[in-house]
Amino acid sequence: MDIYEQIAYSSYKVRLVAKGFHQREGLDYGEDFSPVAKPATPEGYSLGSNLVCKLEKAFPLSTIYLLAYVDDILVTGSASNEIDRLIVNLNKVFTLKDLGEMSFSLGIEAERTVTGSLVLKQTKYIRDLLKRVDMVSAKAIPTPMISNLKLTTSGAVFDEPSLYRSIVGGLQYATITRPDIAFAVNEVSQFLHTPLEQHWKAVKRILRYLAGTSDMGLEFNKSEDFRILAFSDSDWAANPVDRKSTTGYCVFLGSNLISWSSRKQVSMSRSSTEAKFRALADVMTNTMWLQKLLFEMHFPQDSSPTLFCDNQSTVLMSQNLILYSRSKHFKIDLHFVRNKVVQQQAHVVHIPSFDQIADVLTKPLSHDAFVRFRTKLRLVSQPSSV
Repeated sequence: MDIYEQIAYSSYKVRLVAKGFHQREGLDYGEDFSPVAKPATPEGYSLGSNLVCKLEKAFPLSTIYLLAYVDDILVTGSASNEIDRLIVNLNKVFTLKDLGEMSFSLGIEAERTVTGSLVLKQTKYIRDLLKRVDMVSAKAIPTPMISNLKLTTSGAVFDEPSLYRSIVGGLQYATITRPDIAFAVNEVSQFLHTPLEQHWKAVKRILRYLAGTSDMGLEFNKSEDFRILAFSDSDWAANPVDRKSTTGYCVFLGSNLISWSSRKQVSMSRSSTEAKFRALADVMTNTMWLQKLLFEMHFPQDSSPTLFCDNQSTVLMSQNLILYSRSKHFKIDLHFVRNKVVQQQAHVVHIPSFDQIADVLTKPLSHDAFVRFRTKLRLVSQPSSV
């Protein structure tokens, strides 16, 4: 079976994804019928593809990547003539329509700036989301969440829970190019089962923020710098309902943001150091995965990833081989991080809290702090050319 027959054969799996509505709860609801790739991919092309085919065997002198979601296909590679050849051969198996350089795919817009950088944004998607709740002309606000806001489980029940779930689900997809709303969306996502009026007000604030920043997107520049730089942080016992901490991290490939996360920790942490260490272990896992991905894509790392943490105790503990009694309850994360540091597979460095970019992924911030970190995440305003 040659490479093109393999692609044709794999199309049956893709069609199964399109038939996902036939899944039944309790039987196969939790199953994926096709391999699902992580949203984060090198150079920040966060396209959430369901099928990633690496076609090295077909073209030994160059590497081509084909990303497909049902009938939407993106092709990129190191040689334009080989890409053209691939498209011609694929067209013999499928009926294709070549739309040229990517400008729109799966709700994500790609635009070039006057300086040659690439901006990925979701302007149309966000405006369509605003139309669903009649908030296109809503008054814009500067931040997605009120500083120091704590959402609870007491209060009046929201009378349209299905609307709440639908809009929050839409906001989750918007975080693909908008890490600035990741924390706020993570917070409102924790109340999908029984949303309250206070939760809906928090959702509407996120929408009002997006109404004023719908043209904003992630900027990527060409660079020869392939160092992995990661920032991790946590907000200890921040959740007023169960006192669990919030983990936030962001990972850069050189100057380009390629991965980020904001989520509640699975277990309770007994100290701020433990919460910070759990966040450090999470970002360590992510950087290890990214290293493997970069290696497979022929971008091997010349240096180990550098992980930045604003807690001195966490940094010292990652380098200290002594296991103290107060740290035994999270010793698995401790050993995991220490082994990577000892083997020089990663470096943990202290950074002042003022420069801790991941802070924006763990808590609602004041306007000045929020804008400062948003800029460091490489979010820029790029008015649509259409």
